[in-house]
Amino acid sequence: MERLVGISDAAKSLGVSVTTLRRWEVSGKLVPEHTAGGHRRYDLAKLRPEWFRTSDESARKTVAYARVSSHDQKDDLERQKQVLELYCARQGWTFEVISDLGSGMNTHKKGLKRLLNDIIAEQVGRLVITHKGRLLRFGAELVFAICEAKKVEVVILNQGEDMTFEEDLAEDVLEIVSVFSARLYGSRSHKNRKLLDGIRKSVEEAKE
Repeated sequence: MERLVGISDAAKSLGVSVTTLRRWEVSGKLVPEHTAGGHRRYDLAKLRPEWFRTSDESARKTVAYARVSSHDQKDDLERQKQVLELYCARQGWTFEVISDLGSGMNTHKKGLKRLLNDIIAEQVGRLVITHKGRLLRFGAELVFAICEAKKVEVVILNQGEDMTFEEDLAEDVLEIVSVFSARLYGSRSHKNRKLLDGIRKSVEEAKE
C-alpha cells in the first residue's frame, strides 16, 4: 500500500470530504508533506497507522495508567480505573491496568517504573490515561516524547483542564507535603508532625 497519497485518497481513507480535510489543514490539525514539485501528499501511516502496523507492533499491549496522590484518594483511584477499563473495553482493546498511589512528583513509583520499562522495551503500543496530570505532575511531556520515539499511541480521555488554577496549585502543595511527610513523620519531632498536619488541613480547606 502506498503511504503518501493525494488529498482525494487521504479524504477517502479517513471517511471525510476533501473540504473537511482542507479545513483541518488550515486549522493546523493536519499537516501534509510536499513533493519536490510542491504537490501536497498525505502520509497514510500517520492518518491510519493501523494499516501499516507490523505483526510485532500489533502484538504490543495497551496499558491504562491510573494514579492518585494519597491513601485518602483510594476511592478516586478506583473510579479512574473503572473509567479506563470501560473505555478500553468499549474500543475492543486487550489491556492491562497499572496503578500507583503516590505523589505525581515522585518518579520512583513502582507502577510508573514498570510502565516506562515496558515502553522502552517496546512492549507497549498504546497508553491510556484520564488526564495528563495523572501520569506525572512535572515531566509528563518527557514521557510523551519517549512514547513518540517508541511509536506508542497516547490516549488522554480528558484533554481539558483536570482542575482550576487554584485547585491545581493546592494539589501541588499537597503533593510537596506528601513528599516530605514520610521523612519528617519518621522523626520524633511532635512539632514537625503538627506543622505538616496544619499545612495539609489549610490546603484541604482552601480546596473546598
